This record gives sequence, structure tokens and C-alpha cells, in this order.
Amino acid sequence: MGVGERKGSALEDLIERAGGCAVIDGGFATQLEKHGAAINDPLWSALCLIKDPHLIKRVHMEYLEAGADVLITSSYQATLVGFLSKGLSMEEAESLLEKSVKLAVEARDKFWDSLKEVPGHSYNRALVAASIGSYGAYLADGSEYSGCYGPDINLEKLKDFHRRRLQVLVNAGADLLAFETIPNKLEAQACAELLEEENIEIPSWICFSSVDGENAPSGESFQDCLDILNKSDKVNAIGINCAPPHFIESLIGKFKGLTSKAIVVYPNSGEVWDGRAKRWLPSKCFGDDKFELFAARWRDAGAQLIGGCCRTTPSTVQAISNALRGLTEASLDCYQL
Repeated sequence: MGVGERKGSALEDLIERAGGCAVIDGGFATQLEKHGAAINDPLWSALCLIKDPHLIKRVHMEYLEAGADVLITSSYQATLVGFLSKGLSMEEAESLLEKSVKLAVEARDKFWDSLKEVPGHSYNRALVAASIGSYGAYLADGSEYSGCYGPDINLEKLKDFHRRRLQVLVNAGADLLAFETIPNKLEAQACAELLEEENIEIPSWICFSSVDGENAPSGESFQDCLDILNKSDKVNAIGINCAPPHFIESLIGKFKGLTSKAIVVYPNSGEVWDGRAKRWLPSKCFGDDKFELFAARWRDAGAQLIGGCCRTTPSTVQAISNALRGLTEASLDCYQL
């Protein structure tokens, strides 16, 4: 077995154990706010790493109970420069990044240990995916949905921005890396090259957002973006996150024609985020019943990892899990903890 195959085996093995399509967790900030967290801040949900780490662990547990096979850490908007801007030291900033992984690992291990007393359960031992949000997420100006970073941002600057965060998250014990809401070809290239330069040996996925259902937010074609990623054996899966769910089926079809890598999709609820005003705009969105219906369609179309992003909840993930595992209400009673 080649090195590239071995490296990705943790993710491949999970997908196989899950019957060909694994379940990713759902929206994080939504649940934190439900439990009383105040996250109206440039750090967004990462603020809870400082103020309310117990809520982060609570949300991880809720998603595990809902059937998530992959937990994504609370580090999406957690950057070293972001923490430094709060007056923290570099040591404290790196410690908070490490904490994002450790909280997820602790929740996963506690949940898995609890299942020893549950015969015949349908859960898989979850993997912890360290979230690495785009440069635009750090800017907190909505540019992860436009890809417009300005003329001063180039390939090397993007790699330098992500490098130390990636190193810390890997060393903290993450099972895989999740690059999220990548808006343009340049940042996708930076992520792929960084994986090579740092000789990362855990699996990774790179997910784009999309505002039109056809192209990356920058307007660049997905063919151009995926051509770069297909050349890297450090990238194990490619997909879409935080895009409206009604885009997903056609985008899976598009990606199937552009890559042989695993396809990962975790859309938002369909509500529209105004990045400048920092509020959700009223719009027609998917309820849990639609996620349950479409999860099976997305799997049949070729997705191998399916979950939810902003404004989805544990009940959404439960619906996805039910659909992918073919569980009925009667059989669910057997798996209540």
C-alpha cells in the first residue's frame, strides 16, 4: 500500500465502517447561543474557548448523541493573530488552539466509553477534525463568501497565515484537518502546498463555499480549483460547506466529474448570512425533514461525508444519520443513552 493510501486510511476506514457515507456534525455557533453563549465578536464561536469551554464540550456531546461520525473543532475562527488582538500572549493563543482539539477528543472518548454498556449500538468511534477557517473568516468581513482579499494577499502570505495554526492543531492530536469555506483558487492552492511543505500525515479535506451553485465565491470555476487539489495526495476529500442546501445535489454531480477524491458536503440551513451586518437574513430554508430526505439523495449522488453547517442543529444531524443508516423510530429506541 502506498504512502498516500496509508495516510488517508483513518478517513477511508471511517467511511467504510459507516457503510459508505459518514455523518459530520452540524452548526456550532447556533448551539452555543442556544445554551446562552454570547459570541457577537470577531472570534465568533472561538470566544467560548476563552469564556465557556464547558459549552463547547456540551455541544460536541450533543452531536455525538445525534450520530455524528466526525466532530469538527471550535477553531474555525480561532487564529493566533485573533487571540493576540485580545491581549493574549502567543503561548496562551497556542494553548487555546490546542484546547479546541482536546475538548473534542475528550468528548469523543467519554461518549465512546459510555457505549460499552449499550449492546448493539449503531455508533462509530468518531474522528476529530481540526477546523481551519479561511483567511476571510479571520477578517470577519464576509470575504469568505466573496474571495476578495485585495491585491496585497498572495500565495506566500496565505501560507504564512495558516502555517502555525495548522502545526499546533496537528500536534494537539487531531485525527484530520478540515479547511473550510475556502473562497478562491489561490487559498486552495496555499492549503494544498502547506500540507506538502509541512509533510502532514493525517487526512485532510478542503471545502469551498459557493454563492451561485456553479462556481467558487471568487467567480473562478471549480474545475480550475479542483485541478490544483487533484495533484496533491495530501488532500483526501474535496467538497462544499456553508452553501445553501438546494445547491448541493448539482454540485456533487459537478465534483464527481472533476475529481476521484471523496466528496464531502455540509450545507447551511439555507438562511443567508450578511457578513457585514453580521446577521441572518430571512429566507426559505431546509427543515430537518428535508435534510433527512436529501441526505439519502446526496449519498446516492456520490457524497461520502454529509453533515450540516450554520444554523443546523443536533436534530438536523440526527435526521441525516437516520437517513444514511436507514433507522426507523422503532430501532432508534434501542440506541438512546
